[in-house]
Amino acid sequence: MALNKLSESRCKSHVKPGMLGDGGGLWLRVQKPRGDRPPSKNWVFVYRRGDKRVEIGLGGYGSGTAPVSLSLARQKAQAIRDRLANGEDPRGPKPVSKPAAKPKTFADCMEALLESKAEGWRNPKHKAQWEMTLRDYAAPLHDMPIADIALGDVKEALLPHWHERPETADRLRMRIRAVIDYGIAHEWRKAGNPALWRGLLDKVMPARKKREKDHHAALSHVQAAATVAKLRQSSGTAARAVEFLVMTVGRAGEVRGARFDEIDTTAKTWTIPGDRMKAGVQHVVPLTDRALAIVEVRRQQSTSALVFEGGKEGAPISDTAMTKALRLASPDKAATLHGWRSTFRDWAGDETDHPREIIESALAHAVGNETERAYRRSDALQKRRKLMEDWQQYCESSQ
Repeated sequence: MALNKLSESRCKSHVKPGMLGDGGGLWLRVQKPRGDRPPSKNWVFVYRRGDKRVEIGLGGYGSGTAPVSLSLARQKAQAIRDRLANGEDPRGPKPVSKPAAKPKTFADCMEALLESKAEGWRNPKHKAQWEMTLRDYAAPLHDMPIADIALGDVKEALLPHWHERPETADRLRMRIRAVIDYGIAHEWRKAGNPALWRGLLDKVMPARKKREKDHHAALSHVQAAATVAKLRQSSGTAARAVEFLVMTVGRAGEVRGARFDEIDTTAKTWTIPGDRMKAGVQHVVPLTDRALAIVEVRRQQSTSALVFEGGKEGAPISDTAMTKALRLASPDKAATLHGWRSTFRDWAGDETDHPREIIESALAHAVGNETERAYRRSDALQKRRKLMEDWQQYCESSQ
């Protein structure tokens, strides 16, 4: 195999289009000139493997930003011949294409969300409830890519629980929403969240059948005004505590522990610290005129920081005393303090046009994700104030 057939002078002077061989697979390709430009010249190495002709470019001769001289072209050609002699591919290994990333599934996002919340659970029971709800009840969604979950998929996951276990279904929807929000936040999903209630699921979920109320636990709202009127006939601390509970729809423990320094008479609010709230989050209650009047009367009578003192010095009014005061005033002698929250919820949902999220916020139920709650917090307080004023007016309607 003859090598080094070309000379530098021939490479420079040759202008006829074609291929000039230097031997051993090295060629100088001379291309037809364009217009007034001189012909372009490029080094190539050509070899065969079976029936396949392979050509490797080695750079331009005498032009460009990195011109390749005859001697440099011969060095490159020899390097290729050496690799061929060793049975190697002179073009190097074929680039390995990365396999397409496997799309994140609902289960992937679910486990990641649960892990991210590991340090923030309020108690082991709360953690277990989240895990059971998502792993068992949301199972139809587990294998679906988070990016592909549609409104109908969420609906199908909710339907088995919708009528028989409505509270479970509501919790399931909120937790499915949290998982999908997690996927959106990590850019695993570009579309919106199909587990939103307002404007989406509220349009496609079937209406729930009204369940019979447990009248041993909660009064019908039509009995609310008569009961409040009867409460006001008593001057006792327990009766005032129950009436304050009715006006604020708070839980008994929150009312029993109410302190004067939590109440802002100028802003007309009661700020309950997180350590006395079921959800562990501070809650601000807009106070109606009647609720403020109750506080003012108690301020004049109290001997401690507690709004509703009990029989023992420094102790709050007891749950038993409040329950007794309620049952003395109530037409249903089995009524409970906590039942007033259901009474309020039924009245607000059945008899008013107040938005569902405002009603739920008044009950200190979490509505939407953290960003949404922060965005509408100030506006929601004013809307809740109007709701509570309407509730006071309703409770005074028999007087």
